[in-house]
Amino acid sequence: MIRIIFFVFLLTYLYSESISKEMLVCKECIHKSIKDAISLSNPYDTIIVQEGIYDEFEININYPIYLFGNKATIDANLNGGIFNIYSDNVSISGFTLINIKESFKKDIAAIYVFNVNNFSLENLTIRNPFFAFLIQKSSRGYIRNNIIIGNAENQYNSANGIHIWHSNNIEVINNKISNMRDGIYFEFVKNSTIRSNNSTNNLRYGLHFMFSDNNEYDGNTFERNGAGVAVMFSKKIIMKNNYFLNNWGSSSYGLLLKEIYDSEIRNNLFDNNTIGINIEGSTRINYYKNTFLSNGWAVKVLGGCYNNLFMNNNFISNSFDLSYNGSENDNLFKNNYWSKYSGYDLDTDGIGDVPFHPVKLFSFVVDRSPESIILLRSLFVEMINFSENVSPIFTPTYLVDKEPLIKIIK
Repeated sequence: MIRIIFFVFLLTYLYSESISKEMLVCKECIHKSIKDAISLSNPYDTIIVQEGIYDEFEININYPIYLFGNKATIDANLNGGIFNIYSDNVSISGFTLINIKESFKKDIAAIYVFNVNNFSLENLTIRNPFFAFLIQKSSRGYIRNNIIIGNAENQYNSANGIHIWHSNNIEVINNKISNMRDGIYFEFVKNSTIRSNNSTNNLRYGLHFMFSDNNEYDGNTFERNGAGVAVMFSKKIIMKNNYFLNNWGSSSYGLLLKEIYDSEIRNNLFDNNTIGINIEGSTRINYYKNTFLSNGWAVKVLGGCYNNLFMNNNFISNSFDLSYNGSENDNLFKNNYWSKYSGYDLDTDGIGDVPFHPVKLFSFVVDRSPESIILLRSLFVEMINFSENVSPIFTPTYLVDKEPLIKIIK
């Protein structure tokens, strides 16, 4: 019996060794290229690539494998992409990937993932990519702790940093993306998380997503992007603890919401944007404890926005706190702090005794005649705003915060 047990143990050990081994790639090793090591590997093997520059491209991965770079750089020399993943249970970590080919006919990326479950892409530095990560029809993936540095100059011949299409349960965490077309792009992506990323200096959007429900965006920074962040045609979105900074230009927003439903925008900072939030056709959204600081417009509300709640937000030193072009208001403004509020609080309960009307006459004028913005700091504007406050004629009286707060919400 002991011999049988020993024999079974030996077979199990040998089998485990046969299905999972460690391979080295280096200039002095048996395996001098990554493609060579993969071609000789078995499923679930670990391949460690030592320090050096490897001129390789279009490395196809068709079974589970773990690839780790030890200060290794892979240079595609503009010949194509680098890793194409077509198998479940693949992990790639620790490489620098450079010089990815541009293509407008074929999906080419530093790392392309197609129809895969359970993948991990971590601790990678990607320079001069077309697409850095292109993920399609995949699920249960991690994209973490990566640095993506593009050289995009025009939208028509550049691509996105992290581009995810028709996928679910993807976590995009702690990545730094700059100088791409869009930093992060989601389309038909569900039940996913974008957390603690820094997306800056991208030509178009720091974050751009459409038709993507049940996603959460937490603790990200979107700064100096051409058009800020766009969230469109989605529902059940949570955006919290994010920073929308210095997104400035004639068509730039901190955050653009278009046809968003049943969502929550809370604890975000909108600082020094042309428009903090531009809202169009979006319904049943709670805006809670956000701070709008030094924006051109803090909030612009266009037609078709109903049953939205703005509560406990700070509106501080914006040129215009609110612009509204609808004829009716089905949105509630309650207990917000407005730095332009000049009322009083006789009973010292922290709530102003006089309601605050955030839409000013000059905002109304600028919406209809944008060139009049040059008069913004003039005495004339102060006079017409004051007269409108005394006797409202043009501005909507139904847009009111009946209980404005006296002190900034911390």
